[in-house]
Amino acid sequence: MGLGVLVVGDSGTGKTFSIKNFDPNEVGIFEVEKTQLPFQKKFKVAKRATYDMIMRALQEPKLKAYVIDDSQYLMANENFDRAKEIGYQKFTEMALHFRNLIHWVNYGLPDDVIVYFLHHTERDANTGISKAKTIGKMLDNQLTVEGCFNIVLQTEVENGQYYFITQSDGFTTAKSPEGMFELKIPNDLKAVDTRIREYWDLGEGSETE
Repeated sequence: MGLGVLVVGDSGTGKTFSIKNFDPNEVGIFEVEKTQLPFQKKFKVAKRATYDMIMRALQEPKLKAYVIDDSQYLMANENFDRAKEIGYQKFTEMALHFRNLIHWVNYGLPDDVIVYFLHHTERDANTGISKAKTIGKMLDNQLTVEGCFNIVLQTEVENGQYYFITQSDGFTTAKSPEGMFELKIPNDLKAVDTRIREYWDLGEGSETE
């Protein structure tokens, strides 16, 4: 079984920038919406990524780390593409497509492959909790996206410094296993990847055998 890691936060809070410290040869990036990365370092990037593109690449993964950047746009783009369709069936199908991707990552990949979902947030009007942004109500009411992940990191900016929050304060959905991280850690996805592999003895992150 593979491992999906959800990284949530508002736009501009460092989700994409956190990729920078990876070696370009050890991570594959699926860019769903962006056309350029926010730094000059060259990575393996598949642009205008779709569900089909991502699923085909992950059928036989050649790397041990992948990033789906702005994964909520997989839902948003499908929603706009189907805007003229009438009825609720399309919302069911959109929810199913996203759920199937998460389940393929969690159950269809080798144990040492980690896929990072970089995802925008929205604030729940009733609870005030910052959560993963979705389309429609099915993913929230019947699935709960964060519940499909063992690790949810929340981005935070404080005095010009960028961090990941690893545990909830009651107003985020951040979570991580006991003893894996401090409460606040540097915004460095490579360091996160290294620590996850150490914690669960997944080996080093590099090309697959």
